[in-house]
Amino acid sequence: MPRLKKYVTGVLGESPRWHDGRLWFSNWAAQEIVAATLDGKTEVVAKVPSFPFCFDWLPDGRMLIVSGGDAQVLRLEPDGTLAVHAELGHLSEHPFKDIVVDANGNAYVGNIGFDFPEGDFKPGFLVLVRPDGTAERVGSKVAFPHGLALAGDGALLVVAEAYANKLTAFPVAADGTLGKARTWAKLAYGVPHGITVDGEGAIWYSDVPNGEVVRVAEGGEELDSVEIGASAFACTLGGRAGKTLFVMAADWSGEESMAEGAETGRIVGFTAPAARAGRP
Repeated sequence: MPRLKKYVTGVLGESPRWHDGRLWFSNWAAQEIVAATLDGKTEVVAKVPSFPFCFDWLPDGRMLIVSGGDAQVLRLEPDGTLAVHAELGHLSEHPFKDIVVDANGNAYVGNIGFDFPEGDFKPGFLVLVRPDGTAERVGSKVAFPHGLALAGDGALLVVAEAYANKLTAFPVAADGTLGKARTWAKLAYGVPHGITVDGEGAIWYSDVPNGEVVRVAEGGEELDSVEIGASAFACTLGGRAGKTLFVMAADWSGEESMAEGAETGRIVGFTAPAARAGRP
């Protein structure tokens, strides 16, 4: 069992990314995007009055932010203003959440597919947002798409299907569209949320109800698991050597416990067997 180091406290963290030498994350409780150094110093980079919201970067360095409740992808300009990059409302009335951007500036966004948590479950889908802001459906019938990651130099989009207990892979075509889905890893009991790819081709997934992060190989073999002692919302590899697995953790009993989650929320990390790879 690796020793967990605590980096930040008092945040309800999601969408972690290692970028430009800092750990960036969404603090859902405060509706802020925050960047943190390894010694715990934090900077609020943007205010996003939305729930949920997640983010990633275009190749030119500008940030894209999924304003989930507004069905928009926003773009953070160099002067700090937010511009609308893409409108997604014509594709669904249900919330949009995770995002990953490829080397060409194509963004992949997940749609939950139903009114979570009150509504009856229905499969969601994936959206391709091109650099010019046009958006189209490219993947359907995914059971609560949560984490998104690009592997194999961007040739494969992996999706965590939380309601299907599996990781699903889509081949990425040269034009950014997605090919036929296949099961990348069927999980015995795991409920995958945020995911991150490592240099050995394995994937770490965070698990909210089971309070752990798990490393799996293609096919589903469990390689490592680490208990976090709280709900594990998302994870990412980063740090100076790329081998620190940062985990967004909090005590959680549902959306009504948002304030409690912020009070107990923390970002913890430990040294992983392999360094980060892929995107984000």
